[in-house]
Amino acid sequence: MENGSPPAPGPRTAAKRLALVGGVLVLSWLALGFKMYTVQVVEDDGYAARGLRQRLSIREVLPERGEIFDRNGEALALTVLGASLFAIPSEIEDPVLIAQQVGARVGADIDRLVADLRSEKDFVYIKRQLEVDVAEEILNLGYAGVYSEPESKRIYPSSVASQVLGMVNVDGTGIEGLEYRYEDELGGQPGRAVVEQDVKGRQIPTGQSEITEAVPGLDLVTTLDLLLQYSLTEACRDGVARTAAEQCWAVALEVKTGEVLALGGVPAFDPERRASEDGSGFSNFAIRGLYEPGSIQKTVTIAAALDTGTWRASDLIPEVPYEIEIFPDACEDPDDEIYGCYRNFTLHEPTDMTVADIFVHSSNVGTIMVQEQLSRGVLAGYIEEFGLGSPTGIDFSGEAKGLLNLDPSCSTCLASAAIGYSVAVTPIQMAAAFGAVANDGVWIQPHLVKALVTEDGARRPAEIARRRVIDAETARIMRLLLADTVSKGTGQAAAVPGFEVGGKTGTSSKLGFDGYEEELNIASFVGMAPIEDPEVVVMVVIDGPTRPEYRTGGSAAAPVFSEIMEVALRRLGEIPNEPGT
Repeated sequence: MENGSPPAPGPRTAAKRLALVGGVLVLSWLALGFKMYTVQVVEDDGYAARGLRQRLSIREVLPERGEIFDRNGEALALTVLGASLFAIPSEIEDPVLIAQQVGARVGADIDRLVADLRSEKDFVYIKRQLEVDVAEEILNLGYAGVYSEPESKRIYPSSVASQVLGMVNVDGTGIEGLEYRYEDELGGQPGRAVVEQDVKGRQIPTGQSEITEAVPGLDLVTTLDLLLQYSLTEACRDGVARTAAEQCWAVALEVKTGEVLALGGVPAFDPERRASEDGSGFSNFAIRGLYEPGSIQKTVTIAAALDTGTWRASDLIPEVPYEIEIFPDACEDPDDEIYGCYRNFTLHEPTDMTVADIFVHSSNVGTIMVQEQLSRGVLAGYIEEFGLGSPTGIDFSGEAKGLLNLDPSCSTCLASAAIGYSVAVTPIQMAAAFGAVANDGVWIQPHLVKALVTEDGARRPAEIARRRVIDAETARIMRLLLADTVSKGTGQAAAVPGFEVGGKTGTSSKLGFDGYEEELNIASFVGMAPIEDPEVVVMVVIDGPTRPEYRTGGSAAAPVFSEIMEVALRRLGEIPNEPGT
């Protein structure tokens, strides 16, 4: 060995190394071959399935929302093609420019849009529920990163029924009114589309696909008459302007069926422009609002007195006074109305009055004297039978129940309830109660939907409840008293030319923080026509009339009733009598 160098390998050593390397290579090839065999043969189905799953796109197929019509086939709510405008933030070069040039054109919040465009979100909506031509106009500006896609858009050809129809949210789901109450029926059932696509997201024509069709929603045929609905809204609007009131609500009810022909009032709202509304017209007072009905309640009190046989309409009560005390010296107390003193509307000397006179001239004191002769619990039972203080079951979400304070141990509660205090009702409850008087004593559940219509045109009619609350003869007598109230009593402003009308006025003080406020009234009127065989009941409530000459139900609400009833009768084909007949 020279210079410390290792000895050169001999021929045998070199052969061993070559054999070792060769063995390693052979084993590697065998392992690779085995792996390929495993992948391509043994696990071929599993890998193929995994690859297919990665290429499959699964998306929901949205159903077509059902449409809403009035009773005559007029469209109230339709679904049309709209567009949503969106952006891909990573593709936007100048967020401020896009927000100003695009967002401003469609009414988007500029500051929020700038923040969204500067974010790391995959995409952001600029504006949804646009008209298609508006979206196309924006796209034609040629801004990179701005796109649109089609989507359905709910439209309402007329806004006069907005408090009944309600609205949908931006995704097309009902959130108020009939749109919400009948969401399951209107919304249909979504389908599913499974398609195979390439790496660029394009569908492979020969690839695998599976489509489950969406089930379209059912159409709703409502009980509403669009023309009458318009007339009701205009009459309420005129009533609010004339009396300088806060609001007006009205209901028109078909007597024989319980179908709501029109319902609404002012303030109202436009469902297509709700973002700009102040919200005052969103709630439906006719179904959700409570108020003390005042003298309208006397209809139930007198009906109970006649139906039980306790009184006859011709029975005379001598010397009905101007005021009556539930407790001794109650009328001497400065807070007498709370502690048992009741008075008539105008000062008068003790007067002989029949039960009919008491009703027609709306005597508070006389009505209480009639009620005092009823057996314990009778008035409360009739109030409940007439459906006051309980939901009617109308097909509308959020119906108010009402409030009854009828404790027999309360000395003043029944006296107050007899004349329309200690009782809080909704306008629809009172309209249905008067419907029973008009319908020979049979109460019928009010409803807003006439039928659900399937895709093949089949109709599913609504199911409604009915019950008898007073005898048919009692109902007939009450209709005569109601007619006298309009012809010669407190409801003369409710008269409709060519028709005999019956009805009852109501005036109640509003409850404030310190008790009842004499200067804050609710004026109401409810009536029926033609009185010999009523077809329609109309209920009108005017909240907070401030002009002194229009503070009562007879002066504020009765004229609105007259306007609505005249149109309702003509829409139902009733022919007015000739003058003098």
